[in-house]
Amino acid sequence: MATLLSPLFSFTCQNPRSHLLLPTFRRRTQTQDKKTITVRINCNCRSINSTISQEQKGSKTFGLRFHVPNFSCDIDNLKGVFAIVLIILQTATPFPLNEIGKWFISPANAVLYSPNTKVPRTGEVALRRAIPANPIMKSMQDSLEDIFYLLRFPQRKPYGTMEGDVKNALQIATKEQDLIVGSIPLNMKEKGLELYNYLINGEGGLQSLFESIKEKDPDKVSKNLSSSLETIAQLELLQVSDLPYLLPQQYQDFPRLTGRAIVEFTVEKADDSMFSMSTNGGNGKTATIKVVLDGYSAPLTAGNFAKLVIDGAYDGVKLKSTEQAILSDTEGNRVGFSLPIEIMPAGGFEPFYRTTLNVQDGELPVLPLSVYGAVAMAHNPTADDFSAPSQFFFYLYEKRNAGLGGLSFDEGQFSVFGYA
Repeated sequence: MATLLSPLFSFTCQNPRSHLLLPTFRRRTQTQDKKTITVRINCNCRSINSTISQEQKGSKTFGLRFHVPNFSCDIDNLKGVFAIVLIILQTATPFPLNEIGKWFISPANAVLYSPNTKVPRTGEVALRRAIPANPIMKSMQDSLEDIFYLLRFPQRKPYGTMEGDVKNALQIATKEQDLIVGSIPLNMKEKGLELYNYLINGEGGLQSLFESIKEKDPDKVSKNLSSSLETIAQLELLQVSDLPYLLPQQYQDFPRLTGRAIVEFTVEKADDSMFSMSTNGGNGKTATIKVVLDGYSAPLTAGNFAKLVIDGAYDGVKLKSTEQAILSDTEGNRVGFSLPIEIMPAGGFEPFYRTTLNVQDGELPVLPLSVYGAVAMAHNPTADDFSAPSQFFFYLYEKRNAGLGGLSFDEGQFSVFGYA
């Protein structure tokens, strides 16, 4: 029996957007038939590209001189002149200026979100990109994934570019048929040939995708594109027989997962209330959470988790909800192995151990935490560079709680090993 709650989110970040109020000091001089008003403003700008004359090159002080005939120099009659001065200064001066914080109005509140397009935003995409596929399959996959980006264009979508991407994928698939099918193990050859034929001529294959692009139907394009990419992913999984790298010697005795596995959790609510089913409709007392474990990117972490599931370590465990995660209540359990943090960097050949990624420097994981439903191990309470032996969590990613690049502030800090 487990407690499953839905946390609420509330987050606002501040983006100071300031307007400058310029204080002025006036000096009056008088000639025979006209009056002169000089306004002197101090600022930190190095150059003023305007008609304002700078009194001294390199100085931080410049002056404006206005000749106002037939005006008395009292304040009421000069309001219009000062307004013109302020307008000219705000137009000509680069802002914001330093050392004038006392003249700023209150900062504006804003939520900043600029997603990093290199990071997958769904578990399906992340798992597909994590497969250690050969260059031929990767080339086809990259061509089709480019169409996903092109489909985001709001109005005139570049269907011509999409056609070129599909033609490229079709050319690779037909030209390299022997290598694609030949790299599949003999006992999987029949299944592989079936998938290959479906990829070329199937209802959701590349030919169907090409026709939907010619029809300029974005819904059909999206549907056939997802189907083609899923077929490519299945072919890639058949081709991979083992890990493409060796594990460190000190971890050779630990359990490992050298491929993919699916774990299903059956959960109940602690108050015996019903679940609202989104797939089949209706209500149910129990619900199933399906988790895909990825041993290609996190073989030790996924292997340890799979062994704990087989041993029944999570049977009857309660789930507790926090603001951004659903956490297993197994912190005190002494089961499982004490494993190092294990993170596969994007573009890397093997996972990093006992080290985290510096996202600010552009280091990104193959399995990002910034996906709703990411499954990761909690940190070991006694060592930051190790994961907890058995405590895991489902991450509830929300872009309102993310940084400027659309990434979680904890990205690259945990051992992510699958997605729910």
